[in-house]
Amino acid sequence: MTKMTRLLLAATLGAAWVALQQPALAQIKIGAPLPLTGALAPEGLKQREGYDLWAEEVNKAGGIKVGNARQKVEFVYYDYQSGTPRAVQLTEKLISEDKVNFIFAPFGSGATKATSNVSEKYKIPNISSTGSSEQVYDQGFKYLFGTLNSNAVVSKALIAYLKGAAPTVKKVAIYSRNDLFPLALATSLDEAAKANGYTIVYFEKYPLNAADHSAALSDLRARGADWIYVTGYTDDLIRIRKQMVDLKVTAPVVTMLAGPAYPDFVDGLGDVANGVTSVTWWHPELRFKSSDIFANTENYVKLFQAKYNKLPDYAQASSSAAGIVLQMAIEKAGSIDPEKVRDVLASTEFDTFYGPIKFGPTGQNVTADNPIFQIQDKKIVITAPEGVKRGTLQLLK
Repeated sequence: MTKMTRLLLAATLGAAWVALQQPALAQIKIGAPLPLTGALAPEGLKQREGYDLWAEEVNKAGGIKVGNARQKVEFVYYDYQSGTPRAVQLTEKLISEDKVNFIFAPFGSGATKATSNVSEKYKIPNISSTGSSEQVYDQGFKYLFGTLNSNAVVSKALIAYLKGAAPTVKKVAIYSRNDLFPLALATSLDEAAKANGYTIVYFEKYPLNAADHSAALSDLRARGADWIYVTGYTDDLIRIRKQMVDLKVTAPVVTMLAGPAYPDFVDGLGDVANGVTSVTWWHPELRFKSSDIFANTENYVKLFQAKYNKLPDYAQASSSAAGIVLQMAIEKAGSIDPEKVRDVLASTEFDTFYGPIKFGPTGQNVTADNPIFQIQDKKIVITAPEGVKRGTLQLLK
């Protein structure tokens, strides 16, 4: 062995020894069970896109500031294949085996409610980005938080808007997927409409994975409604809208939640999507300045487009916002101790690109001004609130 070889070997071994003596960079582990396959896969992918963008930006900046140090974010994802019982099992695994520090809830109200029992048992903060039903937050839990405001707020906003924009509308037909989130939306609308003098002429539920809606739609058509309100997930609503057109089922106002907020809805329907109204929890046209890593709504949208080559919708933005409020809570607490972080989440109003987020007594966000929109010429046109309005409602007949 030459002298030069011995020197190189010694240097290499010395560097390796130094590396072994250095503590590994601490990671903040977040567990996220998502429906990456199965019927809810499109929605699960949106959540992951929102989480990944936030984590990427945080880690580029060196991580989350915890006291005097910074810790990078690591997501532990599991696919629960769109089955709620599996989501519960995987949440248990993430906490008990993977030792995650925090949980980001699965898609939708039903799975969120089921898995929140697990995170509450372990006293681990659990942030939901897609659970809006009040029934998720009525359990008296201390560790569950949701970035979407309630279905009741959404329904009241829609009713208030239509009373002014379509004052002749009086008779409402409601058709809902028989699942926690869509049915909660439908029930909330039913209650708000009755309280405001509307007549409910039809209220029926359709089963999960229903393919043929012709009998129900024919019955609905016979009721003479001037406002048709349909709830479900994107694939449901695309199928129902196509069948409505085939059967010539229409009304001056046709509202669907929550699929029209997603580009997939227009992509799946083309011109048939035109005229459908909806309400959402967030839209890229909103404008908020913030103290988070995105700085404002416009910059968030720009970064999202650069990463994914498309505009974000409310599900992706809400998922990024879940990361933002966790980051802000950790930094304010100066710790990743779950109790300390939970206390900050419960007591702080967060200034974010998504808008102000303040968790009320039940853990659900109580601050939002929901945009109302109509699809016109295959594009989302915001018709309320006034500050972001880009067009006016067009009645269908």
